[in-house]
Amino acid sequence: HFYSQMTDLIYTEKELVQSLREYIKAEESKLATVKSWANKLDALTRVSTADPEGYLAHPVNAYKLMKRLNTEWSELENVQKDILNFCPGFVSNMSVHRQYFPDEEDETGAAKALMRLQDTYQLDSEAFSKGKLPGVHSNAVLTVDDCFDMGKTAYNDADYYHAVLWLQQALKQLDDGEEAVVSKADILDYLSYSVYQMGDLPRAIELTRRLVAIDPSHQRAGGNLRYFEQLLMKQLREMNQDYQPPSEEPIQLGTYSRPKDHLPERESYEALCRGEGIQMTEARRSRLFCRYHDGKRNPHLLLKPVKEEDEWDSPHIVRYLDLLSDEEIEKIKELAKPRLARATVRDPKTGVLTTANYRVSKSAWLEGEEDPVIDRVNQRIEAITGLTVETAELLQVANYGVGGQYEPHFDFSRKDEPDAFKRLGTGNRVATFLNYMSDVEAGGATVFPDFGAAIWPRKGTSVFWYNLFRSGEGDYRTRHAACPVLVGSKWVSNKWIHERGQEFRRPCGLTEVD
Repeated sequence: HFYSQMTDLIYTEKELVQSLREYIKAEESKLATVKSWANKLDALTRVSTADPEGYLAHPVNAYKLMKRLNTEWSELENVQKDILNFCPGFVSNMSVHRQYFPDEEDETGAAKALMRLQDTYQLDSEAFSKGKLPGVHSNAVLTVDDCFDMGKTAYNDADYYHAVLWLQQALKQLDDGEEAVVSKADILDYLSYSVYQMGDLPRAIELTRRLVAIDPSHQRAGGNLRYFEQLLMKQLREMNQDYQPPSEEPIQLGTYSRPKDHLPERESYEALCRGEGIQMTEARRSRLFCRYHDGKRNPHLLLKPVKEEDEWDSPHIVRYLDLLSDEEIEKIKELAKPRLARATVRDPKTGVLTTANYRVSKSAWLEGEEDPVIDRVNQRIEAITGLTVETAELLQVANYGVGGQYEPHFDFSRKDEPDAFKRLGTGNRVATFLNYMSDVEAGGATVFPDFGAAIWPRKGTSVFWYNLFRSGEGDYRTRHAACPVLVGSKWVSNKWIHERGQEFRRPCGLTEVD
């Protein structure tokens, strides 16, 4: 009896070894997953740390960094908890840094920035997913899963126009044989409903049929298919038409029209951002000159007058060359960086400062006393414009990252919002002096939709215009916008000059012309 028990124990031990082997195999496969993730990120961080600014200048890289830090690292941590628990160093490192990680709102914001760029610069989803952006050779790509997540972000926001563009791209890459976590059925599920929401029943039916073929037990798909077919038949009967099969052409930019939004001049504004529709005629060009400007023999400029170029004739916009040196620019950026915060706008109804989707940048205000450089720049602006900066606002420094923009707006306060600058007691913003502190690889122009001008950033140069006529009335033609940055990072600083103190420097006049 004892002997047979011993024999059983031998087999039990064999069984234990076997289950230990299975455990090792399972852990090794988990470890292999962690290893391949680490290898992928090793290669990636080698590239990103070699030139962080250059890396983040590409919109796809910026989006994927947000997504990795908000979603993917946490997923890795949850899935591989038991392995990572053996490594307290990693876990505590994650906890320390997690407070600085982007959150869900940041990731969604980065996805929406890509969609904003897609609209403004008329780029299809493939241009982003394959990294084929104007003037950029990059190996930044979006996978099937990335494109699906982009589509889902739009879908959850009831933005079916963009959902279709991104889900279609996910489907195309999957059909082309790319590996993915997401299933074809899931993509078809979201895509068919989004296409239906865009009012394209024939294509919604075709996509739902594909879904039913892949997954016949999909309950909602079957119900949707019957509903779509009945709806289409009803529509055809009402319009007395025959059934037309959907186009074989894949859905692309322009297949569906983009929904209208709050901005009346959206189309002309975006065209100018692309460099289209600029109203620069030969006659106008012949009225533009360049000159040396000494600020009416200002002592600061007598020995070294500044180069002034006309950018536009009416309203008169000028550009000054070599206004800021590279050293001054670096110093201003260094002073502003610790203080950069999401830029705000004043709510015209309540007068309260809030963040808004139409102004996406980070800004900081710098005082003249903070550093001799700021004081020097303020004095230079005064010498060049002949206007006092005593009553001007502080120098505002702004950084527009990828997708950063400021949609069409006025710098001056209008009749319907009389209290905007009341607390300053310095009157309205009479003029704007804008310094470009970086070159921008693509996008980022300053455009004036009213008269069709586009001014492109050139590092070290500045542009200047008056917002008010001599009569004190606002010049409504000066409505302008900062186009979204497509590739690169745009740094500007600006000085808003106010009316008080200019009484003898720019005397009043009754005319509406300058």
